[in-house]
Amino acid sequence: MKKLVLALLCATASPVMAETLYFSAIPDDDETKLVERFGAVADYLEAQLGVDVEYVPVKDYGASVMAFRNDQIQLGWFGGLSGVQARLAVEGSKAIAQGAEDETFVTYFIANKSTGLTASEEFPDMAGHSFTFGAQTSTSGRLMPEFYIREHTGKAPEELFTSVGFSGDHGQTLRLVASGAYEIGALNYTVYDSAVAEKTAEADATTLIWKTPSYPDYNWTIRGDVDARFGEGFTQRVQDALVGMTDEALLASFPRSAFIPATNEMYQPIEDTARELDIID
Repeated sequence: MKKLVLALLCATASPVMAETLYFSAIPDDDETKLVERFGAVADYLEAQLGVDVEYVPVKDYGASVMAFRNDQIQLGWFGGLSGVQARLAVEGSKAIAQGAEDETFVTYFIANKSTGLTASEEFPDMAGHSFTFGAQTSTSGRLMPEFYIREHTGKAPEELFTSVGFSGDHGQTLRLVASGAYEIGALNYTVYDSAVAEKTAEADATTLIWKTPSYPDYNWTIRGDVDARFGEGFTQRVQDALVGMTDEALLASFPRSAFIPATNEMYQPIEDTARELDIID
């Protein structure tokens, strides 16, 4: 496997040179797993595109957007909201692919079994419990769950729950709810489904109590200046490489069954919701 760039990015770093395509991903799991997942993707893209490709870990969601804005990466695997933020930060940038599952993504609300809460098709009564979101700018871990909390209860999370936290990532949300540090949490459904399939202790200690209606989520976004730097048609070549990814092991690392073409317009509902909640201006 090719050498990975292991240093975390900082906002003051200089832009990279065009002979290497750098990409990153929102840190929705622990760093060791991310390096393993995306190092293989870098190898695949390098073979398909004929340019050097390196994966660059970042420390949080905001850092991934900052790296994109600062030209430290030219391609990013973003969530719905972080993708919107990245495209707003760099004129001409495009969402070029999403997972087949990202057309109809959902958030799970889970509860520690000690709460006695059970699965319901109706929005659950969660008042008086403690609650944790994921990262503050996560689509599935914060934006959409907060939207539905407000829509169904007419209250802000701080008014509904005894305490509100931000875990930082979906795996940590699951661990915090399983341990009882927070009684309820909201997280990416794929993380929870994987934990259930693996029969983890965290899954055994928690219960899925509600899932949101579907919304568009994760996406590959590319800077608007890559064709000028890597050659005419480079954006299309990257899209073709992503949509043409058929290796089951690579796809399972996301996890996605396939990638399909995406456009900026698909994520307008995410942008509108973020503006409504004053998460972006």
